[in-house]
Amino acid sequence: MRKLLPGGCVLLILLATSVAAAGEREAVVRNIYLSDHPNNTASEVYVTGRVATVLHFEKACDSQGTRLLGWEGRFEQPVVGGMSVLLVPLQNLEPEDRLPLLVKLTDGTEVPFIVTAREGAGDQQVNVFTDREASLAVHAALSDALARERALREENARYRKEETSPDHALASLLVSGSTKQTPFIENQKWVLRDDGVEMVVRVYSGKAKAAVVFHITNRNSEQQWRLMEARLSSTTTGEARPFALRMDRDSIAPGASGRFAVVADRSAFKSDGGFTDLALEFFRDDGLRQGYVLLDHRLARE
Repeated sequence: MRKLLPGGCVLLILLATSVAAAGEREAVVRNIYLSDHPNNTASEVYVTGRVATVLHFEKACDSQGTRLLGWEGRFEQPVVGGMSVLLVPLQNLEPEDRLPLLVKLTDGTEVPFIVTAREGAGDQQVNVFTDREASLAVHAALSDALARERALREENARYRKEETSPDHALASLLVSGSTKQTPFIENQKWVLRDDGVEMVVRVYSGKAKAAVVFHITNRNSEQQWRLMEARLSSTTTGEARPFALRMDRDSIAPGASGRFAVVADRSAFKSDGGFTDLALEFFRDDGLRQGYVLLDHRLARE
């Protein structure tokens, strides 16, 4: 006789108020919205040796009140003119190099930054918006969202074409409703309603594998529902863990329903000295974290 895990081994929390930036990509042109940051939090600006980086603001900059600490010997003298600040590093910085930059606007506003480096391309232009509700900021945010959506669609299409592992085959069976053709046993089920979405969540235990299936009904009368990203990570270290994902459609129309399934192998639960529980998060296309599932390592039974 098969035994299922007790209910306390799995926890799901639906969060409709937590917004996270999901998988930000390298870019040479980037927008920063200061209203998204806590007060007095310095945004990071990434530079590359001998490549100019321009910070562009909505208002004119005060050349007397703008200063980059420690620039001597590392940067050409910063240039402040009009609504822009120009930075040209003489050589590459290391990620541990963090130079404070304070930009003062002519209306007295002071905006702090940290000038540093990261792997890959640095910023060539950073558009800084102090008010996310301003018309230019709204237009920039829309352009950012469309670019992210386009990139994610291309990435998802590539994954669906390229990924053909046994776990992806199992996820395909689950998302098609053919659960009986898999080795999984249903462990938990929730019915949740929140923010225009009705969701049925099923968590499965399997032989050396665990799985979660989300059945989503879009109750929004106007907008499509789209999955932007799913993440699986260790609850102890935050390290990303591999998993298989399958969806039965790219988007869910108003009033319609769709499914996506996630399968994780037992190896994903392994950690130094034993096993760790995993956190499964997923985000819809506007960046909102729609759900969070805590997966007990005992789901992937031996």
